Amino acid sequence: QVQLVESGGGLVQAGGSLRLSCAASGRTFSMSTMGWFRQSPGKEREFVAAASRTGGSTYYADSVKGRFTISRDNAKNTVYLQMNNLKPEDTAVYYCASGGPLMEPHTPFGYTYWGQGTQVTVSS
Repeated sequence: QVQLVESGGGLVQAGGSLRLSCAASGRTFSMSTMGWFRQSPGKEREFVAAASRTGGSTYYADSVKGRFTISRDNAKNTVYLQMNNLKPEDTAVYYCASGGPLMEPHTPFGYTYWGQGTQVTVSS
């Protein structure tokens, strides 16, 4: 069983930055693909970013490329999402997810474990 706990969300003005963290329990973190998804009211959960088990490969939604950076520290069992130049449309609950080492990272269906989410609100 893996538990994921997100932190770092909050209220920020447009153009500002936030750094989300996701701490994972268990011994399988270094073997897991880690992803970030977000969901706003009335919308489906959407892919934001993902990192392979070593962090050597990263993936981003077109809407966040160049603004968000995913990274991971396997020694700390933690994955991060650095969000810069935030826009009001980035407002959502952000979820961390963990999946197997060989999986399609862009869809939510392959992820096994999910965190409880952290709210990010960007004011204009």
